Amino acid sequence: MVHVGIGYDVHALVAGRKLILGGVEIPHAKGLDGHSDADALMHAICDAILGALGELDIGHFFPNSDPRWKNAPSKIFLEEAARIIALRQGKIVNVDATLIAQQPKLYPHIAEMKQHIAAALGIPEKHIGIKATTNEHMGFIGREEGIAAMAVASIDL
Repeated sequence: MVHVGIGYDVHALVAGRKLILGGVEIPHAKGLDGHSDADALMHAICDAILGALGELDIGHFFPNSDPRWKNAPSKIFLEEAARIIALRQGKIVNVDATLIAQQPKLYPHIAEMKQHIAAALGIPEKHIGIKATTNEHMGFIGREEGIAAMAVASIDL
């Protein structure tokens, strides 16, 4: 049976941090604030996978109160999600995600993001969709105060 989960994540943009999305360091004046590397894309995908499994969200598995996850690369979270799927004898069918950022332009980095996500999940890149859009200068994203990501994952269990 195919199970579907959705995920959403958002982080504030701040000076003094690297901007990491989909495991890719993107040149920008600001980065995302968070306990780990704050990779909103990988976090949203992880939540989508956990949701498809009927589990709680990423914060229950990797709490920001745990020093083990301080500045941790988010690929660790995706690798753990893939491990849980394998333990349940499941298989990821596909992942589809959208990044929402006013700046920087993300399209040039999408192919590399797909490579990193596919490697962390152990699935072919062709099973991952990533799009990027702006917020048309509206709200906190439009004012370049943060970046959001949403994702859907389907898993055959």
